[in-house]
Amino acid sequence: MDIKRPGKTKIKKRIRTAILVVVGLAAVGGITYGLSRLKPAAPTLDRASAVIDTVKRGPMLREVRGNGTLVPQLVRYIPAPADGRVEKIPIQAGVEVGNDTVIVELSNPKMEQEAMDAEFQVKAAQADEESLRTRLESDSMTQQSAIAGINAEYSQAKLQLDTDEVLGKQGLVPELLLKISRMHVQELGNRLKVEQQRLTVSSKSTKAQINAQESRVQQLRALARLKKDQVDSLKVRAGTSGVLQQVSVQVGQQVTPGLNIARVADPASLKAELKIAETQIKDVKIGQPVAVDTRNVIIQGQVSRIDPAAREGTFTVDAEFSGPLPTSARADLSVDGTIELERLGNVLNVSRPAFGQGQQTLGLFKLTADGQEAVRTPVTLGRSSVNTIEIISGLNEGDQVILSDTSAMDSYSRIRVR
Repeated sequence: MDIKRPGKTKIKKRIRTAILVVVGLAAVGGITYGLSRLKPAAPTLDRASAVIDTVKRGPMLREVRGNGTLVPQLVRYIPAPADGRVEKIPIQAGVEVGNDTVIVELSNPKMEQEAMDAEFQVKAAQADEESLRTRLESDSMTQQSAIAGINAEYSQAKLQLDTDEVLGKQGLVPELLLKISRMHVQELGNRLKVEQQRLTVSSKSTKAQINAQESRVQQLRALARLKKDQVDSLKVRAGTSGVLQQVSVQVGQQVTPGLNIARVADPASLKAELKIAETQIKDVKIGQPVAVDTRNVIIQGQVSRIDPAAREGTFTVDAEFSGPLPTSARADLSVDGTIELERLGNVLNVSRPAFGQGQQTLGLFKLTADGQEAVRTPVTLGRSSVNTIEIISGLNEGDQVILSDTSAMDSYSRIRVR
């Protein structure tokens, strides 16, 4: 009879268990290794949320775009003419003004007093002129009266001399008396001549004095006009036709000479100042066509000036308009401008991808023939425009590419599109 040996049975069970554990560990290790060797599953892109375009061959219009404002070319800044206090502002900004339109009224008591004093000085000088004329005319008449008296005495003495000469020849008048008559006539002749010379000199002196007084009156009149004009200038006028853009003072404010108190612009002389990125300015040239969008109408123009230096990453480009401006055009109106750089002929082009710049190579996802997947393809870009860009290499006509931002999938070379 056989007797069961329990020791061998336990040993077999232990060996079987060890074998199972080893096989299990090997299986787990093999599975882990296999999983580690698998490639990650391709991500999925929703077609509805993606921007997909087809590569085309044909003409391409190169443009750059920038925003800006309409600014007047003819601007007149109106300075304060003198010290003064703002008393009244008859009109506000936005009103059309003419050459004589009063914009601000100032007051200056000192200037007003000086103008009144100047008027009184003119009146006093005119009174002095009249008094001088009267006095000089009186002196002239006195001189003429004296000449007339001497002339009468001279004529009488000459008649007496003529009589004495006749009588002297007849021996009826002594020689001494005849000499006395001759000397008297000669004396009176000399006096008459001297008085006539005095009258001539007096006339010249009279004219000189009157001229001097008239000059003084004219000088005082000019000063009075100047003072009056200065007082009139306290009513500050526009000085030109246009639209009042700004009034920079308030009622009651004290101003100093030269302070800009208002600005008037000609609304018919507007131009567009566009801000163009410094990366796009290299192809912009004077004379290129510009389309300016005011949100109401598009105005055609051309580039007239390019700022020589960049400010905050942009260049200022001026565009003058070639036709009449619409009634909606106003100074400081925000606008968008598109500058036409050039027209390319038969070139491969596609809509501009996100973050795509000209003259660079980047990876774009190109759709496969069935459209279910997209493969990353290196693409070399050429000249760029606002919405399109030239394809140098990497794509062919008819290829479809994903243009939206795929930076989250940079680690994948293939994606699924559903």
